[in-house]
Amino acid sequence: MLISLRINNFALIDHLDLKLASGLNIFTGETGAGKSIILDALNATLGAKVDRRIIRAGTKRAILEATFELNPSLAEWLSGQEIDPVDGKLVVCSREIIVAQDSLRTRSRVNGVLVNRKIMDQLRDRLVEITAQGQTLQLGNPNVQREWLDIYGGYSLLKCREAVNITYQKAQKAKVALENCRQSEQQRLQRIDLLEYQVQELDKANLNEPQELEQLRQESQRLSHVVELQHQSYQIYQALYQNEGDNSAAADLLGEAETILNDMVTYDSILQPILEMISEALAQVVEASRQISSYGEQLEADPQRLQDVEERIQELKQICRKYGPTPEEAINYYYKIQAELKKLLEGEESLETLEKAYQAVEKELQNKCNELSLQRHNTAAKLETHLVEELKPLAMEKVKFQVQITATTPTATGADNLIFCFSSNPGEPLQPLNLNASGGEMSRFLLALKACFSQIEVSSTLVFDEIDVGVSGRVAGAISEKLYQLSRQHQVLCITHQPIVAAMADHHFNVSKQVIQEIVNVNLNDQNSEERTIVRVKTLDNYQRREELAQLASDKPVQEAIAFAESLLTQAATKREKNLTTSISSSSFEGE
Repeated sequence: MLISLRINNFALIDHLDLKLASGLNIFTGETGAGKSIILDALNATLGAKVDRRIIRAGTKRAILEATFELNPSLAEWLSGQEIDPVDGKLVVCSREIIVAQDSLRTRSRVNGVLVNRKIMDQLRDRLVEITAQGQTLQLGNPNVQREWLDIYGGYSLLKCREAVNITYQKAQKAKVALENCRQSEQQRLQRIDLLEYQVQELDKANLNEPQELEQLRQESQRLSHVVELQHQSYQIYQALYQNEGDNSAAADLLGEAETILNDMVTYDSILQPILEMISEALAQVVEASRQISSYGEQLEADPQRLQDVEERIQELKQICRKYGPTPEEAINYYYKIQAELKKLLEGEESLETLEKAYQAVEKELQNKCNELSLQRHNTAAKLETHLVEELKPLAMEKVKFQVQITATTPTATGADNLIFCFSSNPGEPLQPLNLNASGGEMSRFLLALKACFSQIEVSSTLVFDEIDVGVSGRVAGAISEKLYQLSRQHQVLCITHQPIVAAMADHHFNVSKQVIQEIVNVNLNDQNSEERTIVRVKTLDNYQRREELAQLASDKPVQEAIAFAESLLTQAATKREKNLTTSISSSSFEGE
């Protein structure tokens, strides 16, 4: 239950400290007096979206605070959030809204503890249920109707719907994976064709040695110059070992030097290292002569081998242009595409696996949707009976109501299309609510719906902003009684322009605008005053209530209006007494 609401610098409210009580709290006042501002402030306190326009002109900071009485369910929830109650019995929700240059900053606290938007949304649902102006327009929205039906179904139905949502998300992921796989199938097959061709071509090229191309180039050079190499080999052999000309060969010269040094060493051993070097040089020259001679003898022209080498070189160059640019890189590419081809060839099995997974989750989704649909049909039957019973006292004795549920493609909220169908006149067929219900009927329907929900909602405070719009006379009286009945189970806050509704109040508040002179500091030594409009709320006593009700019915002469107001208060007292007696009788019967 909302105990108090403190508002500072919010819209037209400079400061307001409003005390509230249980039962039916009625707010009246002229159109545009600021009644809805109070509800907006309560809404903002509990985390609703705000913009900088809600900050009172000339100020940069608004402070809102709502104090609620704790109940066992709320105490358990607070404990789960590690938030201690105030004085063991209160919940204090506050919000600070600050204008900082071009931005708007807000901070929300619960019992002094900073909380985020998610926590405030959860808490709001446990504290208040606000039925705002224009909400009757939502009555014709099938999505809203489905939401209300599911809420009426309670925890079991909502849990089943959540299971559907989770399974639906799984099905969507499986579907996306499958579609992506199918969409890439053509590219996959094309890629397989290309890779198979490339692997076949590289297989045929028989790439094994990264240096093969360089080695072949060297062999080609040798085969192309056999005659030159043979002649040059013989020249080297002669220069080193056996010169047929007039000049001595290197081996002969080194031999002579070795002979002379042998004689010299006999006389001076210090020449021994030089002798050894000459001897080694002679041995190396002789070995080099032998090898060059052998090389020259082995050389022979091989036109066929040369042709084979040239063809292989051209083949490798072609491979390198396509897959290289070097044989080593072509070999690495070969290994890479072999692995890719293997993976792509396994893709057929992946597609089959994805199809099976999608079919399985689709079947699971359908089963859960069927379970949800069954619960909705059962809940709809209960709501139809309950809602008709709530509508009958609201001057709709012959009303018919039906929740039509038809199957559709599964979604995150199930596989049901849902329409509220309604007929208020005997003999008229059921039609969608938004097609044949008048504004007054829509208001009564919404109120009856809230009455149905009041037995399952955890919120202790119900707020109605002009729920009686579009009705008058007997219907307004029926609405007033329904509001009063609701206020026996919940605290009810209601804005109304109907005197017959206001007369039923347990606590009556008047909201008005006033123009005041407000001091404005121009500088330290200069102060000016200017006119400012502010909203004031006053708690009315019995005499003031009579005056207020007369004002609401001011189309009558003053005395007639006062008499009318007194009659409304008398009738309201009788209705309250009747409701109290009925409530006591029902309690006694239930006790027996």
